[in-house]
Amino acid sequence: MVRALLRLEGLVVCALAIYGYRTSGGSWLWLVLLFLTPDFSMVGYLASPGLGSLTYNIAHIYVTAAVFVALGWSFQVPWLLLAGFLLAAHIGVDRLLGFGLKYPGGFKDTHLQRV
Repeated sequence: MVRALLRLEGLVVCALAIYGYRTSGGSWLWLVLLFLTPDFSMVGYLASPGLGSLTYNIAHIYVTAAVFVALGWSFQVPWLLLAGFLLAAHIGVDRLLGFGLKYPGGFKDTHLQRV
């Protein structure tokens, strides 16, 4: 039941983020082209599992997306606003698919499940 609720939450966040992205002037083309860019944060795993989990988690928490949206909206920086919505949509899809934040022990150990 808890997993289902977390996945539903991810779906709702993704839908709202895409709505925000589109109503803020974001194009479908850029959404598709940039959707997986937050996963480049996995590059930290090349150095160590600890650094990898840190870089991945910073790029995959809703707080980071919310900060981007807030700064983009407050200072009228359109690309930052759109990046925040895109990041939130990406995180929502990750949660919908069951991917969670990473523990330092290894990439497959997440806060949602062992992948």
